[in-house]
Amino acid sequence: CPACRNYKPQYEKVARLFNGANAVHPGIILMTRVDCANKINTKLCDKFSVTHYPALYWGPPSKFVGGGWNGKNEKGDIRPISVDDARTADRLLKWINTQLGSSYSLDDDKYENDHLPHSNVSDPGQIARAIYDVEEATSFAFDVIVEHKMIKPNTRATLIKFMQLMVAHHPSRRCRRGTADILVNFDDLYPSSKWLADKHEPEDSTGHGPLGKFDICGKEVPRGYWMFCRGSRNDTRGFSCGLWVLLHSLSVRVEDGESQIAFTTTCDFIHQFFICEECRQHFYDMCSRVSTPFSNARDFVLWLWTSHNEVNKRLKKTEESLKTADPKFPKTIWPSKRLCPSCYNDPSQNEESSSIDWDSDEVYKFITSYYGNKLVSLYKEKDKRNIQMKRSAVSEEVLQSTNALVVPAGAALAIAVASCLFGALACFWRSRQKNRKYFHKPQLLKIV
Repeated sequence: CPACRNYKPQYEKVARLFNGANAVHPGIILMTRVDCANKINTKLCDKFSVTHYPALYWGPPSKFVGGGWNGKNEKGDIRPISVDDARTADRLLKWINTQLGSSYSLDDDKYENDHLPHSNVSDPGQIARAIYDVEEATSFAFDVIVEHKMIKPNTRATLIKFMQLMVAHHPSRRCRRGTADILVNFDDLYPSSKWLADKHEPEDSTGHGPLGKFDICGKEVPRGYWMFCRGSRNDTRGFSCGLWVLLHSLSVRVEDGESQIAFTTTCDFIHQFFICEECRQHFYDMCSRVSTPFSNARDFVLWLWTSHNEVNKRLKKTEESLKTADPKFPKTIWPSKRLCPSCYNDPSQNEESSSIDWDSDEVYKFITSYYGNKLVSLYKEKDKRNIQMKRSAVSEEVLQSTNALVVPAGAALAIAVASCLFGALACFWRSRQKNRKYFHKPQLLKIV
């Protein structure tokens, strides 16, 4: 179809904003194309009543998988997009922005990580992107706990303590809220008396534990991709990086009186719930070497920093010998001079020195800033923009999230959419919150 051939570059120009390895806004919208002239697609195109080309449809990804469109109901889960609204890339993106209450532009630059040299020596501004990876790591960790049925009589208390820690100090508001929902309902989900007698984790009809019913960081997480923690290869960085950022971000937010319980909770959580046997044993060995209880948060922050560098030093040797290191993100001692020159007492010393003379006060100051305000800065700015957009946009309903993906195949057919969108005190909090109904703000969009 000549019209489809002419329209293809317009559609792809918008698709490149959201889909593929070089996407500017990955994970927001899934855009696909199907060639209805190909016999293999005949049944699929019939299900969606495609009678003319190009034809574009908008709706939740799950509805496209098992559903269809009969050509009449334009207020269902799937609906067509007028050709006039999508004739050019500008018009199509304007239509999408109207649905999402967003302001994406064809001139948007690729997010900051990709403009910077690929190196483990990160620009200070990049840490703002890690808020999304902290959410991703939180969701991933709890998915692992559920999938591997790791909540046992001997691990139950540790999980509760770690969730209390997250409710109080997780840098993401939606993760705090999601964790609170789980924590408030935990005794109902896992009744200790019956469960301890049965000696096994209860299951629901799906075969998953009851924790599987909750989205700990909201419906839009997990997104299926990493930003700050993205490696140059699929088998590098990712979750391990995100988990470290989560631990550091928790450590800089605890108060002095919480430091020891935060330390023991972190150690127990990694030891009981991290599935890499060698890694968790190394971490627990580092915990076991601490002989004096922490009396202030500063000591806990610096211990975690020292431990992270110890892990990096050990892994660097292993990766170099096995040739498994990420060439663009090699393990190194952190922070670098570029990030924190004042952290080094000796200006002539470099990161590769076997023994660095650190200025502990400057290191502590840097870490609390880096994993504190800098970590959440972009998140807060985006949250403010989203609130403003929600007030001004005419959104229809909430839409579930999906991962970014490109499915090449010919003429334009479908657009599937996703919204991008600890402990005496904790015990007191739980008793006060048990019967509270949480106000859940509407997410950015759901298409009807």
